[in-house]
Amino acid sequence: MFGIGPLELVVIAVVAVLVFGPDRLPEFARTAGRLLRQVRQMVTNAQNDLRSELGPEYADLELQDLNPRNFVRKHLLDPVDEYVDKTVTEFNAEPAPRLPAGQKPPFDPEST
Repeated sequence: MFGIGPLELVVIAVVAVLVFGPDRLPEFARTAGRLLRQVRQMVTNAQNDLRSELGPEYADLELQDLNPRNFVRKHLLDPVDEYVDKTVTEFNAEPAPRLPAGQKPPFDPEST
């Protein structure tokens, strides 16, 4: 949950009790819960509005797909990885043999 461990949750709870006091803490928790519920409802409504405005061809659109990093990973890197995996298994590629200690690798001056 957000990268927070159990010890950090306990520390946050203790600080909340000290800052808000045991009398106001339940009221604060209810207010925070209502706020979180409203934010989630707003996000859901925005997603539904976006999907309805874009039309049926974008019905499976996810907001994470709009992140450039996810877009590149999904559309550029995944197909390359699948192709490489298929090519390696297709040709049964074996690793190149290791050179003996002290031997220099072959070098072609015309290729560089």
